Amino acid sequence: MDTNKIDHAVILNLSQLYGNGLTQSDMKQALRFQNDFNAEIQANHPKKFTSGFVIHAGFVDGALWEIERCVEKLGLKVLCLPTHYLDTAGNWKGIFNPETEPILELANKYKLAIEVHPYDGEKFIQLENISWRFHLVWMLAQCADSYHFYTLNGYYDKYPNIRTCFAHGGQLNHINLGRRTQGFDGRPDLFEGKNRPSKAIGHPNIYFDTLVHDTMSFEVMIKRLKTTNQIILGLDDPYPLGEMESEAQSSYPGKLLDLAIKQDLISKQQHQEIWENNVVRWLYGNQVEEFYQRIA
Repeated sequence: MDTNKIDHAVILNLSQLYGNGLTQSDMKQALRFQNDFNAEIQANHPKKFTSGFVIHAGFVDGALWEIERCVEKLGLKVLCLPTHYLDTAGNWKGIFNPETEPILELANKYKLAIEVHPYDGEKFIQLENISWRFHLVWMLAQCADSYHFYTLNGYYDKYPNIRTCFAHGGQLNHINLGRRTQGFDGRPDLFEGKNRPSKAIGHPNIYFDTLVHDTMSFEVMIKRLKTTNQIILGLDDPYPLGEMESEAQSSYPGKLLDLAIKQDLISKQQHQEIWENNVVRWLYGNQVEEFYQRIA
């Protein structure tokens, strides 16, 4: 962090510990272990780290209890959710559905930031696991699927106090808007009571990170959103798909944004806002002063 002049970082939860397929007892221990660890990091290094916490949506009562514990006892404000989860009947479901609304209601009460990240695609997508297809292709589809239902259900307005960020820049979300809109208009019988896809574009409570890996994809995001206000820096360090110090990949934290400036896609002010202002607003909403007081 010091080498790359990063003053503060947000620590998210390991996707491997989402708990899918574990017994309720084992899942509870695994999630609590990581949440306690993350809370300890934040408590011991408040100037350097803001930590997230994770719950399992398949056990709603337990999830609500863990949210209360993490917020009220551990002081955590970033809820990490998977795009999909395994319910108690053994069925895979998208994270945004009526069964999980109590989780969003409690998150709304606590005014939490939410990070949505994909994993476990190989467990319910019946394809051979080769050439890293589930990370390189299907993770983007999983994010797009969760965004599809988050926006169709109008959760961005129904729960106005939460701020939801979709991982990996939500790349497929931006490309797929036209197809979703045409389907919405062409088959209204399938979307009764749902919200038009374009209504969510540029909404102040929906965020995307910068982990899109090339400036053309980044430009598509900017053009689709018509603003950079909802874009936050994503590093995904220390994973191979992260933007981190790497000679082999000729990479370093913030390289994409530096290239975006050189190509006149963003201004220096927007560069700074994506690195800091937008991130803090995602974390704390209209109470950003709480963040700066915590790290002072």
